[in-house]
Amino acid sequence: MTARIVGTGSSVPVHKVTNEDLSRVVETNDEWISSRTGIKERRIAGEESTVSMSVSAAKKALEDAGTDPQDLDLIIVATCSPDYFFPNTACCVQEAVGAVNAVAFDLSAACSGFLFGLNTIQAYMKAGIYKKALLIGAETMSKLIDWEDRGTCVLFGDGAGAAVIQAEETGMIDMVQYSDGQQGPVLTCKARETSNFLFPNEQKADHIYMEGQPVFKFAVKKVPECIKALLDKTGTSKEEIKYYVLHQANSRIIDSVAKRMKEPEEKFPMNLHFYGNTSAASIPILLDEMNRKGMLEKGDKIILSGFGAGLTWGASLLEW
Repeated sequence: MTARIVGTGSSVPVHKVTNEDLSRVVETNDEWISSRTGIKERRIAGEESTVSMSVSAAKKALEDAGTDPQDLDLIIVATCSPDYFFPNTACCVQEAVGAVNAVAFDLSAACSGFLFGLNTIQAYMKAGIYKKALLIGAETMSKLIDWEDRGTCVLFGDGAGAAVIQAEETGMIDMVQYSDGQQGPVLTCKARETSNFLFPNEQKADHIYMEGQPVFKFAVKKVPECIKALLDKTGTSKEEIKYYVLHQANSRIIDSVAKRMKEPEEKFPMNLHFYGNTSAASIPILLDEMNRKGMLEKGDKIILSGFGAGLTWGASLLEW
């Protein structure tokens, strides 16, 4: 058996922040942001949270799949911006949707999180351990951002995407995934430092730190490489792939990947213009939009590819 996506859902905050809005709080402008990233606007959480967006996306995915929450065996939430250290976000979703028979846990792989979660579910289903799962990528990146740093504050947005996945004869074909901890320092966000009565520490809130050029070079090199490795591994030709659904970080990265692979840009759908980089949520939000627009037909072969902090990256080939 293999993992097959049978339903999708997504949720984003109601509050929209345009590039013009950002120009009022940091030294930047629409031309500067658009030309370097392709981003025109993003959604920023107010009353929403990582949990509430996860629950909303999950309910839509369950409805799309026609799945009773009590039939779920497993819930995984990929996030690097949870509301709590514990309980984990997945357990909060479990309680909210009534998935009383599921085991639930979070997974942290930053922008690669949804992809790594999908591959984890594939391993469970291939082993015959679980038959029906809910996978969510959800982020409230706005709470990790230094809004005075124009190099990072213009990039990120908030949101959640979800997929119901069940064990079937067709679906996931194969995957590749990689990590390089030696390059981890180029993209970081520190958690709490040690602080107690023996070793007091007045830590200030830390924010996302990114070295833009190394991250860009990493992405445009490693994404085509891992997709080629996956195609070679499965004996699949580029002509068989209908879409490459990439992590929505930067339009220049995606355009560069298309050129390196000598594939038409039309095979690389994008929605980052409206949402920015939503980290682990970007692939499932885009996948849900494609699904609801009727862009995906049964039997279509698509490749999902994520890349981000860690550094982590990889790709999955699946049949819709």
